[in-house]
Amino acid sequence: MKEFDNVKLEKGMYRLSDKTFSQALEDQDPSDRYENTPYAGLDAYQRQLKRFDIKVTGQSSDKIEKFFRTTDSAALFPEYVSRAIRQGMTESTILPRLTAAMTKIDSMEYRSITCDQDESYANYGQILEGTFIPQTKISLNETPVQLAKRGRMLVASYEAIKFQKLDVFTVTLKQIGAYIAKAQLKDAADTLTGAGATAAAVLETKLSGVVSADDLISLWGAFSDFDLNTILASPVMAAKIIAVCSPAGGSDRDFFLTGSAVKPMGAALLKSDALDNNTAVALDKRFALEMVSAGDVTVDYDKLIDCQFEKATVTSIAGFAKIFPAAVKVLKLKA
Repeated sequence: MKEFDNVKLEKGMYRLSDKTFSQALEDQDPSDRYENTPYAGLDAYQRQLKRFDIKVTGQSSDKIEKFFRTTDSAALFPEYVSRAIRQGMTESTILPRLTAAMTKIDSMEYRSITCDQDESYANYGQILEGTFIPQTKISLNETPVQLAKRGRMLVASYEAIKFQKLDVFTVTLKQIGAYIAKAQLKDAADTLTGAGATAAAVLETKLSGVVSADDLISLWGAFSDFDLNTILASPVMAAKIIAVCSPAGGSDRDFFLTGSAVKPMGAALLKSDALDNNTAVALDKRFALEMVSAGDVTVDYDKLIDCQFEKATVTSIAGFAKIFPAAVKVLKLKA
C-alpha cells in the first residue's frame, strides 16, 4: 500500500516553528517504511511528487500548472521553489571550502566564540610540576554575529508562466540561489578581512601592483600555529598568483588543459570578485571561519499557493565569525 497517498497536505505545514515542510512530511510518512520497495531512496516530498505524477526534471518534465490542479498538490509548490534555490546555492558556492563550522540557529542573535593562543610559552618542552601550562583562551565575542538577509523578489503572473516547463524554470530558480550564495560569500570575505579585535594580520607586497614568489613565501611563513591551506583571491589577484607559480619561462600545463588552478605552497586557490583586485586572503580552513544560518531558505508560501506567484520573496539569513583570528592572513598589493 502506498501510504503517502493518504497524507493530508496543507500550507499550515510551512508555519511550524520547529520543523520544515519536508520534516513535517517525514513525520506523517517516514521513509523507513519504504525499504526494499520501488520508493526506497526517495524522501517524503519526492514521494508526494510521485503521488501527483509531477516530474520536475528531464525532457519529460511537466509544466508549472500541474502543481495547481488540486489544493493538495499546490501545497507542494513552495517546497519545489525552495529546493531548486538551495540546489543553486549548493552548486554555486565555495563557502564549504572556506568554513571550519556551519551552525544553524533558531533566533536572530548569536554570539560566536573566539579563541586566543597563549604565545608567551614558546618552549614546547615537558610541563614540569609547578610550571606554567600554556593556555588557549575561549571566550564569547563581545558583539553578536551580524546576520544579513539575502534574497530576491520573484515577480511573474501565473498566466505568463503556467505553461513553462519545470526543468527550465528550475534553471531560473537555481540562478537566484547562485545570487544568494554569491552575496553570502561577500559577507564571508568581509568578515575575513574585517577590522576590529579579530582583524587579520596584513602583509604588503614589496613592489607596487606586483606579486612575487618572495611575497607568497612570506605569506606562508606568517603562519606558525596554523597551516596555509586555502587562498581566496579576486580574479585579478588569482591570475597574478598563478603567473608566479607557473614554471619559469612557461605556463602551467594542467591549468590550461583542465582549468585546475595551481596550488601555491599546496594551498587551494579560490577566486571570487567578493574581494577587491588588490587583496588575497590566506587561511587555515580548519580553524578560521564559522558560518551561522538562521533557518533555511524562506519563501512566501502563502503567495505561491494562494496567489499563484504574482510577487513572492525568497530569502536566506546568514552571518560569519572568525574562530581563531590567527588562522587568517591578508596579502595586499602595495599601492
